[in-house]
Amino acid sequence: MLAIISDTHGTDDHRLTGRTLDAVREAEIVVHAGDFTTERVYEAIAAETDELVAVQGNNEEPALGRRLPTTATVEWHDRRFVLAHGHEHTETALSLLARQEAADVVIVGHSHRPELSTSLGPLLINPGSYADPRRYRPAHAEVVDTGSELRVTLYEPDGTTITEVCQ
Repeated sequence: MLAIISDTHGTDDHRLTGRTLDAVREAEIVVHAGDFTTERVYEAIAAETDELVAVQGNNEEPALGRRLPTTATVEWHDRRFVLAHGHEHTETALSLLARQEAADVVIVGHSHRPELSTSLGPLLINPGSYADPRRYRPAHAEVVDTGSELRVTLYEPDGTTITEVCQ
């Protein structure tokens, strides 16, 4: 399983609870779409998983921002994922980024709005924010390879399913 989180906006700890914490601990790879805010939060999340791939958001403290790239790619189960925080990307720019990176899936954060969409062409996953949802539902995404397709599900930390798509 691939776990996708974003927009932690913490200062001291990972703020992971419930199913979100379980997903991070059980995932083969955890992808974070930016806005940890502090290095302590980044380190706390990294300590919960075997592999963390992350990009910088627009709210990282300077030392953490220097450690993280603005975009990243992940190869997982013969699929290519491209990751960006999204604050500097229009829908067109994300589509071009996906094409440039030959990505099957685009992962973004920033808006705090959990979303699964194919409006770009490739699947777009925005896991929302599990810890600072603002006016949206708290959420994270889980990607499972069923053998014939990817099943992507958005969950609330309490385990409630928000939406799911297979591709």
